[in-house]
Amino acid sequence: MSRIVNTVPAVNDEGSTERLAPAQPDAGDLVPDTGGPITNSLAWATWALFVGLGLMLSGAGLFATIIGIRAEIEGFPTLAIGLVTASYYLGFLVGSRVALAALGSVGHIRVYAALASIMAATILLGGMVVNPWVWVAVRLVAGACLAGQYVVAESWLNHLVTNANRGRILSLYSMVTIVAYGVGQVSIGLIDPTTLTAFGIAAIVISLAVSPVALSAEAAPPITSVPTRMSLRELRSIAPTGVVTSVLVGIAHGSFLGLAAVYATRAGLSKGEIGVFVALPTVGSLLLTVPISAASDDIDRRAVGALAAFFAAGAGLLLVVAEVGGWASMAAMVLIGGTTFPLYSIAGAYTNDWVPAEKLTAAASQLVVLFGAGAFVGPFLASIVMRSVGNSGFAWTVVGVHLAIGTFLVVRILQWRSPIRAKPWNEISLAGRAFYLPATAVGMGRRIRATRNRRVPLPGSDDVTAGSRRPT
Repeated sequence: MSRIVNTVPAVNDEGSTERLAPAQPDAGDLVPDTGGPITNSLAWATWALFVGLGLMLSGAGLFATIIGIRAEIEGFPTLAIGLVTASYYLGFLVGSRVALAALGSVGHIRVYAALASIMAATILLGGMVVNPWVWVAVRLVAGACLAGQYVVAESWLNHLVTNANRGRILSLYSMVTIVAYGVGQVSIGLIDPTTLTAFGIAAIVISLAVSPVALSAEAAPPITSVPTRMSLRELRSIAPTGVVTSVLVGIAHGSFLGLAAVYATRAGLSKGEIGVFVALPTVGSLLLTVPISAASDDIDRRAVGALAAFFAAGAGLLLVVAEVGGWASMAAMVLIGGTTFPLYSIAGAYTNDWVPAEKLTAAASQLVVLFGAGAFVGPFLASIVMRSVGNSGFAWTVVGVHLAIGTFLVVRILQWRSPIRAKPWNEISLAGRAFYLPATAVGMGRRIRATRNRRVPLPGSDDVTAGSRRPT
């Protein structure tokens, strides 16, 4: 599969002119073979990566749930539990930098294998020494390893896709990781979290994650030299909306995933019920991640993200008033998962729409850093709210953070006006059509443009397609 990208001047989402690659290929560009949005060759090139990540995240999900339940059983203070959870995301800041540097010298597969090995050993250490300060270090290293794996996977995928299918592929990647994480969480019902065996099972699963990537002939990632560097300041100058959204989504996911098991445990649910409760967002991800992300490929990603965030906030309100463990609370968890998990994919796809091709790997690393920074804050925020207002503070945190995400995206739409739709109607997917009317409402009546004309906009104009560098 070949991909040639020409560089043309365009206007970024702050209105400044940058030398950026076009969002979609011209007729003369080489593109993946035409088999639909996700081609057969692309599926074969990524299956081993997805299987390996699935195993990796299953072990990570089991480990995170064990930590949450065991910390509550051991009587750790709420803030100590928040610190253990936050240290995992602090590791994101370290792991993404290390992985980016290592990719250029030893390649994707070796970095992937090394990080999996370190993570498995770290989990075993956590089972051997039950101490909050040791667990802070253990979770920090585990977070660094998993962040490195995200950089490997996202840089790998971003070199294989185009802007026409980026949202769909990244949503598939997001769904694989989320579903696998949920499988690990559910499996806690079959394991005693008070034993070393529970930690050992998580470590074994993560060790097995190396095999598909290391042994598959189709797993060869793109050949890369030392990745081109990109500072956070540069990324912010290119796509400020993606930068801020990534941080806010990190806060949302860090608080939601980090303290869900603690929330369910304090509500009095059994071990098996806790596993099911914290895995319910995975069901929502299965139902909604792909259509939401597909819609973001067809219309303004910001509008789709804002709608998803507002729906997540509404589901959070349902969780506030519902009895934990009842049908209403379970439905709320499904809806929250289905609408919050696509937000990172949307933020990443929107950012990569604007980033030059040679800096995609560096951008992936910075996005992981931004997400990790937000996710580090999230558990502290949720634990403080829970200590102030009680166990319901978990749900109120969900409401507040998602309202902030949705409001920010609406403000960005108003600040940088662009067409709500960038394709002719007959090329819009069913999901995109379903989102079109509510997205238009969020976009405050943004005008429609369906022309295929290609021209370069003047600096400072708002004549840029939604979610794309390509002028209509």
